[in-house]
Amino acid sequence: MSVKSNLQKARAAYQPKLPQALKGPVAVKEGAPTESVGDRKEIKAMFPNTYGLPVVEFVPGQKTAFAPFNVGIILSGGQAPGGHNVISGLYDGVKALNPENRLYGFLMGPGGLVDHKYIEFSDEIIDEYRNTGGFDIIGSGRTKLEEVEQFEKGAEILRTLGIKALVIIGGDDSNTNACVLAEYYAAKGYGIQVIGCPKTIDGDLKNDWIEASFGFDTATKTYSELIGNIERDCNSARKYWHFIKLMGRSASHIALECALQTQPNVCLISEEVAEKQQSLDEIVSYIAGIVAARGGKGMNFGTVLIPEGLIEFIPAIKKLIAELNDVLATPEAAAVPREEQIEYVKAHLSKDNLAVFNSLPADVASQLALDRDPHGNVQVSLIETEKLLSKMVASKLAKMKAEGTYKGKFSAQHHFFGYEGRCAAPSNFDADYCYSLGYNASRLIASGKTGYMSVIRNTTAPAAEWIAGGVPITMMMNLERRSGKLKPVIRKALVETDGAPFKFFASKRDEWASGTEYVYPGSIQYWGPSEVCDQTTKTLQLEHA
Repeated sequence: MSVKSNLQKARAAYQPKLPQALKGPVAVKEGAPTESVGDRKEIKAMFPNTYGLPVVEFVPGQKTAFAPFNVGIILSGGQAPGGHNVISGLYDGVKALNPENRLYGFLMGPGGLVDHKYIEFSDEIIDEYRNTGGFDIIGSGRTKLEEVEQFEKGAEILRTLGIKALVIIGGDDSNTNACVLAEYYAAKGYGIQVIGCPKTIDGDLKNDWIEASFGFDTATKTYSELIGNIERDCNSARKYWHFIKLMGRSASHIALECALQTQPNVCLISEEVAEKQQSLDEIVSYIAGIVAARGGKGMNFGTVLIPEGLIEFIPAIKKLIAELNDVLATPEAAAVPREEQIEYVKAHLSKDNLAVFNSLPADVASQLALDRDPHGNVQVSLIETEKLLSKMVASKLAKMKAEGTYKGKFSAQHHFFGYEGRCAAPSNFDADYCYSLGYNASRLIASGKTGYMSVIRNTTAPAAEWIAGGVPITMMMNLERRSGKLKPVIRKALVETDGAPFKFFASKRDEWASGTEYVYPGSIQYWGPSEVCDQTTKTLQLEHA
């Protein structure tokens, strides 16, 4: 970085806080053997060397001398605020164990491991990136580690560099890859440890042991600032309805958290849509009803938050997507020219799903049939749900006006917030949390663990009281259908409609719909009162209340 902003210069001096247990020598406290969350017989058979390991917690221990060892690290998948602090925490952690230890970063994701592209970190490099956003220190990528040839190519460079442990920073798919790699190296007796680290702004990598994936705090605060700004403009101009789609893949954690922070007029929660078996028309009618009620009071403005994955939670469309995934996963489908693919899809859909497919606007149907992610599934982020809903709401309101049941005016604006939050400078929470995750990973390595994920718990307490340790990745796994085949993956955590965050939201949404109860969070603050600078997300506060 040749030129730094004043904020970057000031943030470089920030020293992230650590849990008390990691501030000196540690001892390992082990729990009981664990089991996977689902498909236990199958997962155990797939991971015989890393299944059933105990949860571990670090407690103060006696000083121990460690022979020099080297560590590698990979940034995998989409960016999330705080990744640089995981690396700096790991760097400081391994150097504290022995100053001769070295840390290597593989470039542009898992592909760097396979292609033997890497750098060695130094004090100068690390100090340039402390407390900064982004993944640009080594870049990230989405190469999947699935083939034996990849594992062996990775082992080759790890041996060459004398690396005894590899840390993979990623989401559920990336940590699944870490688990597969750990099992392979353990089965081969290569003596190479693999540790995972929970990263994703989507918030769907969480469970009883992982309270939050890193980046979620910063991203939702960034989006909430933008939503608050739009709400202020909305309440000033009083002539637009803003339809705002929020990144988050399948889960609605980001939409829910942003709603809790900003109190919009409407926020859809995909998991509730699925639970209530709501149709697309029912969703449109719900929004139109709120628009009409506000219009009747002269309030022809409002904000609507829409989770990125909404479309795949509508039961009829979910069934359609499931069949599309199977149809398009076949070798025959792969050989069909792109311009003929929609007709190919129509010829292979069941009667009911074909009817749903034909009922969708042409552009949405095209996106469902043509655009796939690396796992062969629909890329829901490319479907402009915010525009689809606003068009359908406009049509519904036009009918209501003709019937004399709506007298207001409706004009829509559209927004999609995603990349704006993925590389923001980490909040104090994410700066501390990520640094602790990295430092903690160094202790898992020193303890000889493999197939574990670095975890920090009790995160609504002051950082000194956080609990550090590790959880076996196999504990979080089950089987899911990917590209037409059952594969072991970490179970995604969706919004729980019986959980405290959703219940609080549900108790307030009618009030937010009828009134103008907007909250303007403003930008992330790094210096000042603790209640402003060090607050956790509303989700964590409600879950730990």
